[in-house]
Amino acid sequence: MLILTSKNLSTLPRVAHGFFGRTGGVSTGVFASLNCGPGSGDDLKAVAENRTRALRELSSDPNAQLLTVYQVHGAEAVIVTAPWAVDSRPKADAMVTRHPGLALGVLTADCAPVLLADAEAGVIGAAHAGWKGALAGVTESALRAMETLGADRARTAAAIGPSIAQENYEVSDEFRRTFAAADAKNARFFCPSDRPDHWRFDLPGYVEARLRAAGVAGVESIVACTYAREQDFFSFRRATHRGEKDYGRQLSAILLTP
Repeated sequence: MLILTSKNLSTLPRVAHGFFGRTGGVSTGVFASLNCGPGSGDDLKAVAENRTRALRELSSDPNAQLLTVYQVHGAEAVIVTAPWAVDSRPKADAMVTRHPGLALGVLTADCAPVLLADAEAGVIGAAHAGWKGALAGVTESALRAMETLGADRARTAAAIGPSIAQENYEVSDEFRRTFAAADAKNARFFCPSDRPDHWRFDLPGYVEARLRAAGVAGVESIVACTYAREQDFFSFRRATHRGEKDYGRQLSAILLTP
């Protein structure tokens, strides 16, 4: 099972985290093998087993529970005080909690997963930052929600997990103009593509810049392209280019230990 970790979160007391790849699960076909996305067309029993396996790697606590939201590419963050069933998960793209044993998970297949922690306050967060959510301010929403629980962004550590790299993320000129309209400084996250009127977008770089501008104390970005590393990660864009009708989702999760 492939699990990547960041240095800045690994040094924090009472914080466990992991950016899981696609290996080590039971799913087959385009979902092989650690597909943790209940919203995919995969067999739900296989997804449940995959999520259980990932949680066991994250925590030895038999009472720990993994929570994910119904992601909608928005900016809403929810405060988690108790677990919910998979089929009643709220629509949001970020979660925060101060309760030990509740693993906050985000599901991605090219978007950027962001894990956050203020160990001193005992508050953690997780955000799903696709381009829409990142532009709308999902990371800032997560930080504000953490602050309502006593966190301080000046103490908060953040890690950005595997996502699609700039060289594999071609976008239209209309896409680029959307970011330019929001802030002229966003031009630095685009470079020309081989095709006329097309560009390549640096999603993890943009997310990192948003976190730093928001005042996060330490930000680490794990360099691992989900599109390029087929054996290690699921990729929506790769599946689309191949004409595949569905794709798996990898899990990134963070947990407070007792």
